[in-house]
Amino acid sequence: MNAPHESTGTAAAVPLPRTMRIWRQRAYGSADLVTAVTAAVPTPRRKEVLVRVEAVSINSGDVHLMRGEPRMVRLFFGLRRPRVAGRGMDVAGTVVAIGADVTGLSVGDRVVGAGTETLADYVTVAQKRLSRLPENVSMADASTLPIAGNTAVTTLDACRVGEGSRVLVLGAGGGVGTLTVQLAHDRGAEVWATSGARAEDLVHRLGAERTFDYRTTPVASLPGDHFDAVIDIPGDAPLEVLRDRLRRGGVVALVGGDGTPVLGPLPRIFQSMFSGRDGRKFRSITATTKADVTARLVDLVAAGRLTPSIERTYTMAEASAALAHVENGRTVGKVVVVQGETTLPEA
Repeated sequence: MNAPHESTGTAAAVPLPRTMRIWRQRAYGSADLVTAVTAAVPTPRRKEVLVRVEAVSINSGDVHLMRGEPRMVRLFFGLRRPRVAGRGMDVAGTVVAIGADVTGLSVGDRVVGAGTETLADYVTVAQKRLSRLPENVSMADASTLPIAGNTAVTTLDACRVGEGSRVLVLGAGGGVGTLTVQLAHDRGAEVWATSGARAEDLVHRLGAERTFDYRTTPVASLPGDHFDAVIDIPGDAPLEVLRDRLRRGGVVALVGGDGTPVLGPLPRIFQSMFSGRDGRKFRSITATTKADVTARLVDLVAAGRLTPSIERTYTMAEASAALAHVENGRTVGKVVVVQGETTLPEA
């Protein structure tokens, strides 16, 4: 068993191990390259806190960074191997140590937010990226909110979705989609949605008035001049088909999609800049995770107005399998990694 050491900062000290388990990769590739290793428990720096990780949700962005795809991302994240070797961005957990100049958070606080290398037993996170978590919201539910939830809110805001809007959500069965459907419904919008057949019932329960299996109902077969917003998560429908579903003044939000192997969605985004017509516009969505937005999402969950959809939960010892599950595609809702009893022996 690891020898305990004292936490740093101004709050009461919590005994901590000196080493921890963290999931890292040495090369770009599939999930089997992400393995558990032993590393020192980090010390929070100025305006950071140390969080004992309780839950991490897996996003498509984790898989893109893991694989180094599209290849253009390697210019920013490492040409030959990931510059940041650990995976995981969303995190929910408990504050166990406080860095200098941190105010408003204390040891023992439950928090949720976004960081880097969160598939670990402990992680340091900037205070400004964290939100408090009430007792009536589970760590697993909270972990689904930072990236997918902020993306959904950014998208709905960009499309000016509100009371009386009619919205078409393409790819509604995934993590971003299931939250987008619920948030649009909560705003008073009429939601239509496409998804795989496995997700149709769920998407309907989450607030979609009409649902369609994308395999049997092409987007082009849906009514034209009909929607105030089209939210395109898969990124595979022709731009003109998306545009023609809109009413005058409507917005197509380009949220996801793999695009080309090298440039990803950039060619499609560039094309969309010249594809608007008759007051129908395209918006490319780049979401920034903001603590105040995450806090509002937490409040909605606490009030019973938003219910994260978790398809499967893995233990931290199974983090590579969780990444593989998302990598394989067709996930309904979110995949979450939670702490289990398994520990990694010291090297």
